[in-house]
Amino acid sequence: MLESRVSIITPCYNGERFLAETVESVLGQTYADWELWIVDDGSRDRTAEIAASYAERDRRIRLIRQPNGGAASARNNAMRRAEGRYIALLDADDLWEPEFLERQLAFMRGKNALCVCCSYRHIDENSNEIQHPTLAMPEITLRDMDVMNRIGCLTGLYDASRHGKVYLHEELKSIRDDYAYWYDIVRLSGTAYGNPEILARYRVQTGSTTGNKLGLVAKQFSFYRRYLKQAMPKALVNTVRWGISGLGKFS
Repeated sequence: MLESRVSIITPCYNGERFLAETVESVLGQTYADWELWIVDDGSRDRTAEIAASYAERDRRIRLIRQPNGGAASARNNAMRRAEGRYIALLDADDLWEPEFLERQLAFMRGKNALCVCCSYRHIDENSNEIQHPTLAMPEITLRDMDVMNRIGCLTGLYDASRHGKVYLHEELKSIRDDYAYWYDIVRLSGTAYGNPEILARYRVQTGSTTGNKLGLVAKQFSFYRRYLKQAMPKALVNTVRWGISGLGKFS
């Protein structure tokens, strides 16, 4: 484990449209000790070609190719190879501001935290800002995580030096696997911390699972019941709370 290195894990399936912009946002970081693992998850477009061109230019960028197995499988493939003390998950259409890593690491050290996140903007397919920014909660407890995932996946940073690597649940078939991942991490220490600074941009694509909130209601309820083992009344209440929050955010 390399003590100052951040391992960035980016799964990508048919992501040729946005991958270059995402990689450029990593190359533009003011903090330089990072490695970027791009996992081509059986893409049928130019994803691998684009990733390979960046890997040839910068030795910190590595390309893994695998048959299509879903985001959780792709992330775990890179996780097993990651060498850094710090783990970050960055999807192939999301963006970081140039000071993301520098500011988040400083925030983590200041809090002596196992896990931190930050506030982030929402952008459309043309990288134009839409909606209102999502503001990070100052402190995130397991009780908060019982209601919904309070950690924006593209903003989370985990210090693996204390408890080792945390892997994603492939049995969830990439439905709420990121929620389960951050839930498992918060459970290790009991609290994560949110940086109020807006340091990332989350892309909302037309027809994406995030953009299609109504189609996720049943899956969200099932996650509460099956993974979090919540009783029926609690799962129903939390599904309603999650739905109201989603309607407010994406309306």
